[in-house]
Amino acid sequence: MEWRNIYRGMITGATDVVPGISGGTILVMLGIYDQVVAAINGLFSKEWKKQLGFLIPLGIGVLLAIFTLSRVLEWLLHHHAGPTYFFFLGLILGILPFLFRKAEARRTFRMRHYLLLAIGAVLIGSLIFVGEREVAVIEQFTFGTYLLLFFSGFIGSSAMILPGVSGSFMLLVLGVYPTVISAISNLQLDIIAVTGAGIAIGLIAMSKLINYCLTRFGTGTFAVIIGSVFGSVFVIFPGWPASGALLVVSMLTFATGLLTAYLLGKVEY
Repeated sequence: MEWRNIYRGMITGATDVVPGISGGTILVMLGIYDQVVAAINGLFSKEWKKQLGFLIPLGIGVLLAIFTLSRVLEWLLHHHAGPTYFFFLGLILGILPFLFRKAEARRTFRMRHYLLLAIGAVLIGSLIFVGEREVAVIEQFTFGTYLLLFFSGFIGSSAMILPGVSGSFMLLVLGVYPTVISAISNLQLDIIAVTGAGIAIGLIAMSKLINYCLTRFGTGTFAVIIGSVFGSVFVIFPGWPASGALLVVSMLTFATGLLTAYLLGKVEY
């Protein structure tokens, strides 16, 4: 069991519930993105026990965060949204140098790879033009409702594992985010089970596609991943603070994010 994956899972899980922040981006930032994708695929191989030793602690951390740290983040986003998002901006921008180093970009990147990087950034950055649906918590459940929750979980998790694409944001677009968050808070097991099944199947399906791309087109895929991480900066940018005091606080949280990224980079890379 790789027990330090618990803290990695907690960081990933806490951000997964925040619309706009991608769990895939956090996994890339932590330096374990390709390991997670390979481990999910390895569940169906002879080395499945080894993969469980990697994934179980990660899953424990994700669940701990969803039921604990996520509430703290929700409070921060409700009362101090600007400074909180500036912290994430610092975190993402601060880790980019480590990503270029891990990809050995100076040695391996060619013009086509920088083009792929730009395409990844534009595709993810264009999500700022996607509107969110304002909907209430679903109270009446039919077979069609559960089907919607299942496929929303499938689509959300497929997006979740892609760097730069927020699974929570996709749930917002699909109109089920308030229902899922309410179910987690109130332990509505039927909703959690149906949505969770969609999430699990979506993760397996998308990880197989990503694993194929990493295996066959490693450098190009990593170029797209780095571009996606960079593009997510435009998605979560909350706008400039309205007051001088708020600007100072936001710059402090931004600097804290940069420092956190530097320290994580030293530990993980």
